[in-house]
Amino acid sequence: MKLPILFLLSVMLFTAQLKANDLSAGWELWYPYQYHNKDRQLVGLDIDSFKAVMAEAKLSFTTAEIPWKTHLHFLKTGKMDVAMGASWSKEREKYAYFSLPYRKETVKLFVKKGNAKNIRLQSLSDLVGSKYIVGVESGYYYGEDYDELIKTSGFQANISEVIDLEQNATLLMKGHLDGFLVDPNTMQSFVKKYHMEDEFEQHSLEIYSADIFIMLSKKTISIDIVDKINKAITTLTSNGELSRISSTWKASHKNSE
Repeated sequence: MKLPILFLLSVMLFTAQLKANDLSAGWELWYPYQYHNKDRQLVGLDIDSFKAVMAEAKLSFTTAEIPWKTHLHFLKTGKMDVAMGASWSKEREKYAYFSLPYRKETVKLFVKKGNAKNIRLQSLSDLVGSKYIVGVESGYYYGEDYDELIKTSGFQANISEVIDLEQNATLLMKGHLDGFLVDPNTMQSFVKKYHMEDEFEQHSLEIYSADIFIMLSKKTISIDIVDKINKAITTLTSNGELSRISSTWKASHKNSE
């Protein structure tokens, strides 16, 4: 009896060690990047890209749903290891490593359909002193211009910060906002999900377009892990796998939700 018991204890210890070595990755509901499908499976462009990178790097991970602002705090304090779908900023670089980019992101201003011509903005700074109120989501990055402007009280007066896109859309429809900032891919999924295709349109105002990265806590992640992830991204970029994943999701979410 001693041999089987010792063997069982060894297996349990080995399993516990494996789990302890898993990287903890957070996610937040964000169509079409991170969400549960009808079968309660965690899917999306970021999820599939991240899985491919981690498999290529031969790294294991666990996932937990967590609000983005809390997620960033946990990366800073070392309570969590990894975030996918992250934008670079000077502030974030103080406490996190950034991988090589694995996709692009664009942010645009969306307004009520038929109203874009009435909102005369050529730059974000034109909001200052205007009558317009624009909605944003807490904790999200909207580019360097926005980061500098939001430090000023004049710009803050024209910004309404909420938790998610649903809140911004509701406020816009009720007339409390003149528009809100969002990624067009996310917006496309949103309008299809709620059957609101004829309610919104994109304004010509340029907001932000840049690379998207995997973000890793400096408190818990070694440079060796960062190197493994970067090598995996380089391989998957060279062989076209990341591009294939992106193209598949861009095509599929147009016909789903």
